[in-house]
Amino acid sequence: MALVAIASVIAGVKAGKVISFPTDTVPALAVIPEQSELIYTLKQRLPDKPLILMGATLEELWEFVDTKNSAFPQWQKLAHTKLPGALTLVLPQNPDYPPLNTGFTSIGIRIPDHEIAIAILRQTAPLLTTSANLSGESALLDMKKISAQFPQVLVLDDPNKIMTGQPSTVAEWTENGWEVKRQGTVKI
Repeated sequence: MALVAIASVIAGVKAGKVISFPTDTVPALAVIPEQSELIYTLKQRLPDKPLILMGATLEELWEFVDTKNSAFPQWQKLAHTKLPGALTLVLPQNPDYPPLNTGFTSIGIRIPDHEIAIAILRQTAPLLTTSANLSGESALLDMKKISAQFPQVLVLDDPNKIMTGQPSTVAEWTENGWEVKRQGTVKI
């Protein structure tokens, strides 16, 4: 499939298709939460590797998080100082929702610091995302290469892709506070 315009990407993901768009780190593959198995199949990814819930605002992402947890004010403090940005916060998922990642009671949330990504997410609601690559391989950074690797994906044609090429920092909340699981450009 050729590179497509933003309207086609938005319509496609709403229809349950996998899309790809640039972020502030690496390009994302994304789907509506109900279609997460499409990404696992596409990437040849094992289900023990969770996907990240990416959204345009903290308010919409908090809906998926256990905000009744006594540590919620600490999560809010870090989120408000570092997001949007290249940071994924892994937090206990809202128990009123079925798990977004099979076998996990937590969810990684992220708001990219990228104008095009935010424009898409504002029109789609939060999407489950991961880097654009086959499992175990390096992330693809060029939208044309993503389109060639994944011809069934609706890939945004974006000549202004401003990305670091480095994945986001992943910080997980534990009994002992924040634990950095993957170091990126954001320091905790």
